[in-house]
This record gives sequence, C-alpha cells and structure tokens, in this order.
Amino acid sequence: MNLYQSLGYLVFGSRLRRMSEAFLTEINRIYQGKGIDFDASWFPVFYLLSKNDSLSIKELSEQTGVSHPAASQLITNLKSRELVETTVSTDDGRKQLVQFTDKGLALLTQILPVWDAITISMTDLADSDPKIAEILPALSALEDNFKVFNLSGKVIAKLEVDNITN
Repeated sequence: MNLYQSLGYLVFGSRLRRMSEAFLTEINRIYQGKGIDFDASWFPVFYLLSKNDSLSIKELSEQTGVSHPAASQLITNLKSRELVETTVSTDDGRKQLVQFTDKGLALLTQILPVWDAITISMTDLADSDPKIAEILPALSALEDNFKVFNLSGKVIAKLEVDNITN
C-alpha cells in the first residue's frame, strides 16, 4: 500500500486528480499515436456538438458542469484552431451559438473510432475486476450525494463539538 492509499479520505481529492491526470495523459497519448491533433480536454464540447447541430455557450457550460467563463475560454481556444465557429442566435441576439466548422467535423470523423475503442477497452478493464466495474456507479452516487452532504459544514460542526468537549 502506498502513501496515498494509506491516507484514505485525507487525500481523496488528490487521488482523484492524479487518476484523472494519468487517464487523460493516456487518452492524449492515443490521439498522438494515431496522428490526431485532438486534446482530451476538448471531449465534452466535441461530444455535445456531435449530438447537436449547435449549442449556446451557456448550454455547453450547464451540460458540462463548468463555469460560463471556462466554457467560453474553451470555445475561444477551439475557434482559434478553426474547429468551431459561433453565430448570433436569431431568437436572442445576446446568445452565441457554437457549431463545428468543416475542419471540426473532419476532426470529429477521425476521433469517433477512438471513442469507440476507448469505450470497449475501458469496458474490458472493468470486466477484469468486479471492484473496477463498480467505479462508475460508485462515482455517480458520490457525485449525487456530495452535492447535498455539506462536507465543510459537517467537519466544522465536528470540530466545534470536539472543541467544546476537550
């Protein structure tokens, strides 16, 4: 058992971050190995746009769970690479709609088989160990419960109770 494993919940966020970084590094290595100029951090936008003709930056922000400025920054990055473009909504002149450019659609065509292969490979990994197969349902349960659990409030209350009794 390594240090991180032995510290349990004290380093839970750090372990999730390390695992995420390792996973995304592997995914980017796949794209690079196939000669595809794509970054895993673009995935949510590409996926959502692959399912929709266009989306507003607000919709992208809400569906990906990132702040509006973060979504806007990502869209600006993708626009500078000429992978997406924005147009003003005919319904609401304040709303910018994001859609693929021809170059973005061509890139999407290249990455769709990679997404399929990732899904199959990760399913094979999950099938190799029952504990791994539990990770996605457990992560979903944690995300749902963490929203309402109020960890900071509970820790502070615990500290106050312990302080009174000590």
